[in-house]
Amino acid sequence: MSDVEEAIIRAHHDEWARMVAALTRRFGDLDVAEEAAAEAFTTAVVRWPADGVPPNPGAWLTTTAVRKAIDRIRRENKRDDKHKEAQMVYDNTPPEPLGAIDDDRLRLIFTCCHPALAMEARVALTLRMVGGLTVPEIARAFLVAESAMGQRITRAKAKIKAARIPYRVPSAEDLPARVSGVLAVLFLVFNEGYLATGSDTDPVRHDLTAEAIRLTRLIRALLPDDGEVAGLLALMLLTEARRTARVSASGELVALDEQDRGAWDKALIAEGHRLVRERLAAAAAGVAPGRYQILAAVNAVHTSAHDIRDTDWSQVLALYDQLVRLDPSPIITLNRAIAVAELDGPDVALAAVDRLEHRLAGYHAYHATRADLLRRLGRGQESRAAYDKAIELAGNTAETAYLTRRRHQLG
Repeated sequence: MSDVEEAIIRAHHDEWARMVAALTRRFGDLDVAEEAAAEAFTTAVVRWPADGVPPNPGAWLTTTAVRKAIDRIRRENKRDDKHKEAQMVYDNTPPEPLGAIDDDRLRLIFTCCHPALAMEARVALTLRMVGGLTVPEIARAFLVAESAMGQRITRAKAKIKAARIPYRVPSAEDLPARVSGVLAVLFLVFNEGYLATGSDTDPVRHDLTAEAIRLTRLIRALLPDDGEVAGLLALMLLTEARRTARVSASGELVALDEQDRGAWDKALIAEGHRLVRERLAAAAAGVAPGRYQILAAVNAVHTSAHDIRDTDWSQVLALYDQLVRLDPSPIITLNRAIAVAELDGPDVALAAVDRLEHRLAGYHAYHATRADLLRRLGRGQESRAAYDKAIELAGNTAETAYLTRRRHQLG
């Protein structure tokens, strides 16, 4: 797919996701849906510059994609059966009922997140089919080669087809067991939008964060009593609330301690805090919080402070201690060290961070955290080296600009 096609897809991302989902429902084949959608955008690249963008771009793209899909099926099957052709053209078959919520993209995400697929395949396929990310973007997010990621997505689609995985939301009794995998994928989709990878993308992709929030709201409507669904929604809302303050007019990332808190979205913060309070009440009643609920509580502490100096770091550290017991991942430990630096000093935090080197050597945030701690300790030469490594590994343009400025400030 060319750069121009990708630019048009990005400009009309919502149409891409909706179109792929609708085509999958209609034709029952992810390959047909994706290729027909891509062909529609290819046609737009040729036609729109000459004819102008149509009044309803989404409808134009969908109609074109349906025609491309029908043409492909006719070519492949070489059917003479006029009745089957008429079914393809007019699509008189009503969609399978969803139950509480009828949403093609929700169906698609449950298809892409089927437990028959490995977790990395679920995430990659969802980012491609629902998120509309390119294979290179997904490969960068996973730190793997583009060819390997392309093969992973291809194999996942083939397995869905071979195993006849249904295009639907699971039944009520199966839904709770399936939802944790879907939440993990939605969290990664949100994160890709929150800190987008690639030098040719916007540093923050609101289309992805908005879609992740929309789908999480739908899942919450299906499972209103699920604490982790509520926790993930709260986490997304409290993070999204800071979006407009996170990148400067010059395109540089603005760190939390430098953000204009008056620019934060008060409505999103209020909704996120309400969800966190609901989960705290459940915890007080003996319901243990999960990973997303604890992360949401950390963000609630940050968004409750009117100034960075008002942050209750002892509460943040206590929440991370709780989270480490639940999820002792190196990234959680790295984030905990930031709170340790505020309470016990950068030397104590640096000792904890350095113990993570063998597990996070390829992660830019590890080197960025070390660089800042070394800077605070006056170890300028080591700090510069750490900034250099962080800049080399960072894939977000705004973050790269921020790290470069901090490195230059060392002199």
